Amino acid sequence: MEKQTASAAFFALSQPLRLDIFRILVQSGTHGRLPGEIADTLGIRLNTLSNNLSVLLNAGLIRRVREGRNLRYTANTDEIRELLSFLLEGCCLSRPELCYPVAERSKKLLEAPMAQDTYNVLFLCTGNSARSLIAESIMNEEGEGRFRAFSAGSMPASTGPHPFTMELLANLEHDTSALRTKNWEEFSGVDAPRLDFVFTVCDKAAAEICPVWPGQPMSAHWGVPDPVRVEGNEAERRLAFSETYRMLRNRISIFMNLPIATLDKFSLQVRLDEIGQVSDIPERA
Repeated sequence: MEKQTASAAFFALSQPLRLDIFRILVQSGTHGRLPGEIADTLGIRLNTLSNNLSVLLNAGLIRRVREGRNLRYTANTDEIRELLSFLLEGCCLSRPELCYPVAERSKKLLEAPMAQDTYNVLFLCTGNSARSLIAESIMNEEGEGRFRAFSAGSMPASTGPHPFTMELLANLEHDTSALRTKNWEEFSGVDAPRLDFVFTVCDKAAAEICPVWPGQPMSAHWGVPDPVRVEGNEAERRLAFSETYRMLRNRISIFMNLPIATLDKFSLQVRLDEIGQVSDIPERA
């Protein structure tokens, strides 16, 4: 990478709002984000967002692709890799101890995760009243002790779990006695359980800047339509919750059948992203 190219990239990231936009896109992975989603998350006007996206695009830090009438933005991982290489070039020639943590972290991406008796999984949404609670219940019911699930929200509903969520889970014989809405900050403190996986199940939560989770867990976006927002008569609304349950159960089933203990982290991340990118997954025969 040329010095002028690197300077342009660092200049683009020197403004706090552009840095927030860039971090959202980095955290969103290959899924990326639509402009409206980014603007809603940061509470800014679309014209303000557009100006800052242009600076990041010109610096080569992000990409955009047209989807019909919409534009989707993603982080340019190739350019980010080049930028980091430029920044650290020559570091180890004189002070190898400075580069060691970075080199070790990159090396670990190609190592197989250690086999564990139990994996802790956190499901995130905004209100933590439907999708994330349903996912938590499914995994705790079907995880057979190998998986311990939690759920939380960035802005948990003050009214607690949605009544249709509780009704659905109770009818399917899930234990709902301990279910409650929780703020995701509960899982970022020193006393929080060490997380192995974090999955966002709504687009808005995926676009938000998450807390720093203990243990640097692997993460992926498994977006599911929000049943709470479905309009119609009572039967149609209940059907939306049932459909949410079915979609999450299928994805969780595929995840729990992955050979987690034998996959290197790079391969495992690809599999996690694939689960979330499929719009629907049919029931197994």
